[in-house]
Amino acid sequence: AARTKPAEVERADSGIGQTSARKWRSRAAETLSSLQAWEAHRPCTDCGERDLPAETDVQNCNQRRADLCEKCRKRRTERKESVLEFVNTEASYGEDLRIIKEEFYLPMQAAGLLSQEQLLGIFSNIQELIDLNENFLEILQEEIDQAFDQGDDDLMTVCIGEIFLEFVNMLPAFQTYCLQQSSSVNMLNALEKEKELLRIFLDVSQNDNTALRRMNLRSFLMAPLQRVTKYPLLLSRIIKATTEYHPDHGSLREAKSRIESHLEHINMKTKQEGNTWTLRSFRQDSKKKREVINIEMRETALKTVGWLREETRFVMEGALQLAQPPDGQWVKKGSKTLKFQNMQVLLLVNMKRVSESSLELAEPGPVKDAVLVLIRDKNNGKFHLLREPLRLSNCIVSTDPDCDDTFELIEIRREAFVFRDSDRARTHHWFRQIRRYSRELGSWKKRRNALPNIMISTPHTRP
Repeated sequence: AARTKPAEVERADSGIGQTSARKWRSRAAETLSSLQAWEAHRPCTDCGERDLPAETDVQNCNQRRADLCEKCRKRRTERKESVLEFVNTEASYGEDLRIIKEEFYLPMQAAGLLSQEQLLGIFSNIQELIDLNENFLEILQEEIDQAFDQGDDDLMTVCIGEIFLEFVNMLPAFQTYCLQQSSSVNMLNALEKEKELLRIFLDVSQNDNTALRRMNLRSFLMAPLQRVTKYPLLLSRIIKATTEYHPDHGSLREAKSRIESHLEHINMKTKQEGNTWTLRSFRQDSKKKREVINIEMRETALKTVGWLREETRFVMEGALQLAQPPDGQWVKKGSKTLKFQNMQVLLLVNMKRVSESSLELAEPGPVKDAVLVLIRDKNNGKFHLLREPLRLSNCIVSTDPDCDDTFELIEIRREAFVFRDSDRARTHHWFRQIRRYSRELGSWKKRRNALPNIMISTPHTRP
């Protein structure tokens, strides 16, 4: 009989023994059971807990939301509603600003009811608020539309806090308007009694103009005050519905703190000017009080240098100790012999804007000017300048290896100053920042061998 070749033998089994096959089927069943059990108690994608309800109709359930527990589903819904409320109320506020301009300001100007000075006294910086609102609302709406286009129905990718901090320059604009509100209303009352045509125009507008919703001009002029006090409440709702792991959580808290500090500062300024009205009060803590002081110092510095607010960047600010040594004393005897006094110091940089329509500064951007403003500690409720600002284009900054806890700034052909911070690392940071802008702007750098350490090139004398 012919012998059968091995290649012609056909295996009827799976290639493994019966015992191994039973074990494999048992393990596969256990694995499947474990997967089904995990799926039934899968963790929530937001909080990580495993209290998800069982889904009865998987096909009709959004799979992304099916991975959320009931608590996080509710939180996402609340956050979406709060974000949309923030954007929608910003749009409504912008519409009120448009009514002020188009239904009151422009008709009164065209008819010659009031002079330009009187219009400015009543409507203050309303055009600045309109421009800020339009830009702010445009960015907000773009973020909302982009989130929906990407399938983010819960608006989890929309970061209101980050956007708010990008437009933080609108807060001083609110402050300007709020501080002039009392005088604006008084002027309007006086002019309405004095000018009959103005009184007729305001009455007819309120009764016959449907766009005004039967509201008078005074009600619309209150819109910026109402809006700025509503920001903390709207931000608080978003914060409450935003988990601490969300990337916008920290920015939301910072934005809320910044607006509350500005509101406290506005209230403080109104009291100083003798006004009886105040904005909504918020609880003060040490951090907010510090921020209020910083706001007041920035205003003093801006008023002193005369720069536009949107072109100014505050690089550093805080308390430093300052001494003015006689010639050569610091090099000879060291900083221990100097008498230091406490001083508030602000480093301001004047930067060009990207374009006329943009509120964001170029980063790093072309620097036009940089100054160091020295302010004495607050006395009698007001800040006072030690001297005129130090223009870093006319200054040379250096350190001495024997006094590494201080640095010296010399204004060419004038005075010398020695600075130090209570923290040595912060002293070095101040030195690096000031030296950077001094090098960028200083005309001395164009001269041959004009290095920043020329002051310590000789052992005992200052050049």
